[in-house]
Amino acid sequence: MNLKDRIASKEATVAVVGLGYVGLPLAVRVAEVGLRTYGIDINAQRVGRINEGISDIGDVDSADLAPLVSADLLSAHTDFSVIAKADAVIICVPTPLGKTKDPDISYIVKATDAVSPHMKEGQLFVLESTTYPGFTTEVLAPMLEKASGLKAGEGFHVAFSPERIDPGNETYGVRNTTKIVGAMTAEGGEDVQALYGAFIDTVRVVSSPDAAEMVKLLENTFRAVNIGLVNELALMCHKLGLNTWEVIDAAATKPFGFMPFYPGPGLGGHCIPIDPLYLSWKLRSLNYQARFIELADNINTGMPTYVVRLVQDALNDASKATKGAKVLVLGVAYKNDIDDYRESPAIDIIDLLGEKGADVDFYDPYVPTYVEEGKQYHGIDGLSELESYDIVVIATHHKAFDYASIVSRSQLIVDTRNATRGITEGREKIHLL
Repeated sequence: MNLKDRIASKEATVAVVGLGYVGLPLAVRVAEVGLRTYGIDINAQRVGRINEGISDIGDVDSADLAPLVSADLLSAHTDFSVIAKADAVIICVPTPLGKTKDPDISYIVKATDAVSPHMKEGQLFVLESTTYPGFTTEVLAPMLEKASGLKAGEGFHVAFSPERIDPGNETYGVRNTTKIVGAMTAEGGEDVQALYGAFIDTVRVVSSPDAAEMVKLLENTFRAVNIGLVNELALMCHKLGLNTWEVIDAAATKPFGFMPFYPGPGLGGHCIPIDPLYLSWKLRSLNYQARFIELADNINTGMPTYVVRLVQDALNDASKATKGAKVLVLGVAYKNDIDDYRESPAIDIIDLLGEKGADVDFYDPYVPTYVEEGKQYHGIDGLSELESYDIVVIATHHKAFDYASIVSRSQLIVDTRNATRGITEGREKIHLL
C-alpha cells in the first residue's frame, strides 16, 4: 500500500521532530484526525509533561492534548528510534540567527543526524523550519541520501512546507491556515499534499522546495519591511510634532491601496526579526544586496534605543535624571496575550535602561521570569507599588492590563503600543511612540 492510500485509510504514522510552538500544535492536529503520531524532542521534561497530557505551549490546551495521549494517538519521545515506525517525518526545530546575523542551521543538522540512522525506504521527509531557498534540496536531501544510501525522489521523498503558526491567534490555527508545500518530485508532491490534506483544510502545492522556502521568506519580509516603514514614520512624526497613530488610523480609512501597519518598540518573535535576514544572507552569497530588507532591519533593531530616548526625554521634562530613576516596563512578551518572549524588544529596552543607570523592574502576567544568556530575571508580583515608579514603559499591549488604572496611578508613561488610546484623563502624563 502506497503512502497516499495509507493516509486515506488512517494507517499512516507520522513523526514530528521538535515539540515547541510549531511542532506540538502540529502533532496534536495530526493525531486529532486519527493518524498515529510520534512526537520527538530532546527536552526530557517537556516529553514527560506531554505524556502526562500536560501542555506548556499556549496554543495547545491540555484538555485537547490529554485525550489524544490516553487514546495512544499521540506520544512523546526523546529516543529517535521511533522514526523507524513513521511513514512521514516532519522536522520543526528552531532556526535562529548567529551573532553575526548569519543563518544558524545547526538545529536542523543535529535533528537530521539523529533521524537518519532510523530511516527506511519509502518515507516522506518534510522540513517546516525556516531556512533559505535551496537548503532543502542542496543540504537536507544530500544529508539523508548519504546516511541512507538511498536517492531522494526514488528511495524516499523530501519536501518543504513553511510553518504558519501565529501564537495567540484565536481565529487561524493549524487546521484553517492554508498550507504551502513544495516537493523535489511530482510523486513527492502528491504524497505531501495527501499528508497535509488529511488534517488541514486547504493545501497549495508549489513547484519546488525552493519556491516554498521563498514563500515563507516573502511573507515575513513583507511584514518586516512595512513595520520598518511605519517605525520610520514614527520617527518622522516625532520630528514634525505629529501623532503617528492618528496619521495611520486616518490613512486606514482609504478602502483600497492601503493596509495599516503599526509601529512598536521593535520586532520580536520567531519569524519577523529573523526570516528576512535568511533571504538577505542567501542573496549576499550571490553578490546581491537586499537593500529593503537591510534598511528595514536597521530601523527595526534601532527602535529599543529610540524608546529609551523617549524615556530620557520624558524624565528630563519632569526634571528627573535617568540615572537612579525607578522604571517599570509593562510586558516582556513580544506580542499581546502570550507567554513567548523570543527576540522581544522589551528585553533590549530593559538592558539599555539598565546601562543608563536606571533601576528597572518589569511586570508581565504571562512572563513572570525570563532567561537571557543563561541568567534568569524575575519580574515583580503585581502593580501594588505602581505609584513609586518615576516612569512606566508600556512595551506589550496585554488585554489583562487595566490601562485606566495604570494611567491614573503612574507619574509618567511612555506608551509604545498606543495601548492608552481610549484613556481621556491623565493624558498629559502619556508620551506616545
